[in-house]
Amino acid sequence: MTASTALLTDHYELTMLQAALASGTAQRRSVFELFPRRLPEGRRYGVVAGVGRFLDAFEDFRFDHEVLGVLDESRVVDEATLAWLADYRFHGDIWGYAEGEAYFPYSPLVVVESTFAEAVLLETLLLSVYNHDSAIASAASRMTLVAGDRPCIEMGSRRTHEQAAVASARAAYVAGFASSSNLAARHRHGVPTAGTSAHSFTLLHDTEADAFRAQVESLGVGTTLLVDTYDIAEAVRLGVEVAGPDLGAVRIDSGDLGVLAHQVRRQLDSLGAGATRIVVTSDLDEHAIGALANAPVDAYGVGTELVTGSGHPTCGFVYKLVAREGPDGELVSVAKRSKDKMSVGGRKFALRRRAPDGTAEAEVVGIGELPVDDGDDRALLVPLVSDGEVVGREPLEAARERHAAARAELPVTIQMMSKGDPVLETVHLP
Repeated sequence: MTASTALLTDHYELTMLQAALASGTAQRRSVFELFPRRLPEGRRYGVVAGVGRFLDAFEDFRFDHEVLGVLDESRVVDEATLAWLADYRFHGDIWGYAEGEAYFPYSPLVVVESTFAEAVLLETLLLSVYNHDSAIASAASRMTLVAGDRPCIEMGSRRTHEQAAVASARAAYVAGFASSSNLAARHRHGVPTAGTSAHSFTLLHDTEADAFRAQVESLGVGTTLLVDTYDIAEAVRLGVEVAGPDLGAVRIDSGDLGVLAHQVRRQLDSLGAGATRIVVTSDLDEHAIGALANAPVDAYGVGTELVTGSGHPTCGFVYKLVAREGPDGELVSVAKRSKDKMSVGGRKFALRRRAPDGTAEAEVVGIGELPVDDGDDRALLVPLVSDGEVVGREPLEAARERHAAARAELPVTIQMMSKGDPVLETVHLP
């Protein structure tokens, strides 16, 4: 099977190309922009993720013999368009917000400048990657924000598509999750992984003590024992009896986690296992994590709510033509004006307006030129592709560090998990 990503697109991208080639407009210089019209309802900020994944997919966006055969057999486009696609290479430039950056309504997250024919074909691929990964990262950021110094573990692989699971683990790591259960994420992206056992392991053995003994003998006393298969108090007692006071952690996966965490902490301390950590799981989201802030919990395992964007599995990003070559060869601003789906025409530049103390004050978007930096601001668009070559690839750790810094400069109101307006206003400068 081909490694090309060119078929990860919509049929109408190719039929638009065919018609533009026939009309002679396909080679017009064009600027496309990927942006959100709004944040998900009640969210105060969003997080950009998927940049690195898109760049990988971009490099494999080729119409090879197998892809052309599929298009020919299905009669998706005519012979002239197939011939053009056979030689397709993107020769333009792509700028974008760097991975891990915060975003707001109408932030120009990706700016693509090339011919119409070259740029329009990237629409579906860009939107697919960015909409998914940014939704996961945005949810993950809220979770790690309220978790504070307590680590969050991504455990959602079994709750989503197998490939989405890998992308989700990567996006969650960008937004501050400490590790994942997904081994493909470790292999492909270097995301740290962790895991010990499930309830089936306990049920396999004749007694809970036998299960604990087998796990400790194999994985060491620093392992995490799952203690809610039968009776939690008895399981905690057995765990410390088997592993000793240096037992690494116990995990609670059901019940009133706040109440149980207090009970288990008292019991562990009474048994001399004061350093044994308590890990909680069970349909956690940012609100549940926040509610456990005063409970003696040491780490959170998050699954379903993370990989579904905590109720917002997509960001609603769109990809629109905002400028194209006019009769005189100069760029002309164009914009969609339909009700509730407006876009802002013109090639964009963006910076984060900051106060002298470094606190972000606004998202400032210049049309046609970069807004003036007053000395405390920072530009947001960085080169990702130059003359068709990827120039924006970076280690995943860089995106993770960037997110921590970008989030730290936002107003303190982002810490509120209640519904609210975006913490920064987006200002367009003509």
